[in-house]
Amino acid sequence: MNTSISFAAASKDYQKGQYLKSLEVLNKLVDTQKDVKTYVLLAKNMLKLGFKAEAAAAYSLAGKLDSHAESLYTREAALLYFQCGDEQEALAHALRVMKLAQNDADLAYLFTFIYIKQGRLDLISPFRRAISESSNPDHILIAVRALTDHILDPTNETLVNNLFKRFPNMPALRLLSLVFAREICDYERIVPYFAPLAEMLKKGQLEFLRKDNPFFNLHWCADEAMNRAASLNPAVSLQQLATGRRALPHAWGKKIRVGYLSADFWDDHATMKLLQRVLELHDRDRFEITLFCHSAESYLEANKTDRSGWGNICTIRDLTNAEAADTIRQNEIDILVDLKGHTSEGRVDILNYGAAPIQVAWLGFPGSIVNIDLDYVIGDHFVLPDSSKPHYHEKLVRLPDSYQPNDPANRPKPNPVTRAELGLPEDAFIFASFNGNRKITPEALDSWCNILRRSPHSVLWLMLSSVRAEANIRKYAGKRGISADRIIFCTRVKYEKHIDRQQAADLGIDTFPVNGHTTTSEQLWGGLPVLTVKGTHFASRVSESLLNAIGLPELVAADRQAYEDMAVELASSPERIAEYKQRLRQNAGIMPLFDADRFRLHLEKAYEMMVERAKFGMEPDHIDVPALPPRTEPFFSFE
Repeated sequence: MNTSISFAAASKDYQKGQYLKSLEVLNKLVDTQKDVKTYVLLAKNMLKLGFKAEAAAAYSLAGKLDSHAESLYTREAALLYFQCGDEQEALAHALRVMKLAQNDADLAYLFTFIYIKQGRLDLISPFRRAISESSNPDHILIAVRALTDHILDPTNETLVNNLFKRFPNMPALRLLSLVFAREICDYERIVPYFAPLAEMLKKGQLEFLRKDNPFFNLHWCADEAMNRAASLNPAVSLQQLATGRRALPHAWGKKIRVGYLSADFWDDHATMKLLQRVLELHDRDRFEITLFCHSAESYLEANKTDRSGWGNICTIRDLTNAEAADTIRQNEIDILVDLKGHTSEGRVDILNYGAAPIQVAWLGFPGSIVNIDLDYVIGDHFVLPDSSKPHYHEKLVRLPDSYQPNDPANRPKPNPVTRAELGLPEDAFIFASFNGNRKITPEALDSWCNILRRSPHSVLWLMLSSVRAEANIRKYAGKRGISADRIIFCTRVKYEKHIDRQQAADLGIDTFPVNGHTTTSEQLWGGLPVLTVKGTHFASRVSESLLNAIGLPELVAADRQAYEDMAVELASSPERIAEYKQRLRQNAGIMPLFDADRFRLHLEKAYEMMVERAKFGMEPDHIDVPALPPRTEPFFSFE
């Protein structure tokens, strides 16, 4: 057979639209002529005939023979495999031409889609720019998902703003732009950006909530019914997932096997500042503890604590969600506790692969974990009152004191510090907030300005992580009659110094609708009383929970006006502030908030109650854990 004539004939038939005839010649030709052009023409014919998988295979062969390292034919194979739903082959081929993806939106979309599905959000950064610059709506939507999970990446703000300028009518981009505006306290953008959404809420047009990130939704929306709608995917059948998971065979052991899932298993993370002592105290005679760790290697390198004291370590960082779930099942875990929820670096989707017979959310995310197969969420009677039940698909497990653990053993005790050392005025009443930038809403800052106006000898002490945030707060407060010298800013310092410096303030004033969480317990540990306002969702009720657990429930104001009035009253009552600080020091060693062993016993009782129901084949139900008797002797002292 004259191969050159045969190829020419096949090519001519293809041009005429005679694809079967061209294919017949090519099938004979590939026996003797295995070259790039033959496989490419073979792929083109297959595509015209609707055989995408076969076309992908032909392009794959052409790519292997191509002299270019970044073969466009390998690219075509990757995209076709992706269109066919063969994500394994698609990713394998795409990795061979990965450099192209930085400027190729289709390839960037392929990588981002697959990595998000696998839970590998740590791998998507190189592809964000290409998809964000695309005009394809599918690319834009995946870009929004990718950007939301990297809120602190300095390149994201520019990308988001550029996207929003191009597509101002996309609610997802408006919501994401608001996230970045809140991060730097840019109130001049927050108010106009939110106005169209506020109008939609008034009209009952709530569909846009499905485009919101559940974590950032909590920061502007304190309505539990609306929180439940954030990113809600009706296509996810939680009942079907739960039924399938509970039907899987499981062997219960003598010990209850508890698995904790998190990216935060390193000693300097806020979660471990709370949880470390409880992990150390778990009763190893009754419980077997495994940490399913997907912490970044850079964080683990900085860790100074022997993590073996926390439990068995199983690293799942480089596993897909499905592989991680398989690993958890192989460990025969009875109760899997996710500590992240819908927060940055979380991999809660692992639970949708049926990882354990009992699946629980706790500590990291202050709300319902939408779209995720969960049996229980752990809280307390303050953060999860009975009114919350209709807004959670999870059953409520309520601990008797507070949902938040604390660590009196590893957390440094506050050392004496003077205002002069910190550059603070000696003769002023100092209100303080050490909460994150994004928590300082226009409403919270309005209240603070009102308090400062009514308390002329006071100043506001804030910890911010952004020079732009400082400028925006000064500007906003200035328009409300508060001079720049009445707001003092500080930066982050080493943890030990932060614990020390808090006591230099007179009164902590909480943010809303998202309170201080770890921040509030740190202030109370440091001897600083905190004033909060009663909330309407989990995130806005945390400080109330902590104040009750330390014995200062009177610092929970009924509403914003009462919050402002109480702050003003306390600013002129130094004796009451002194009494609160004394009570904090006394109560810290006897009240439940910092009693890690009491907390551990309540938590373990909750686990036993969950397992007892599951062993008898009972569906999950709301659980209220009975309280142990109160302490009569201090369990530690600051002395």
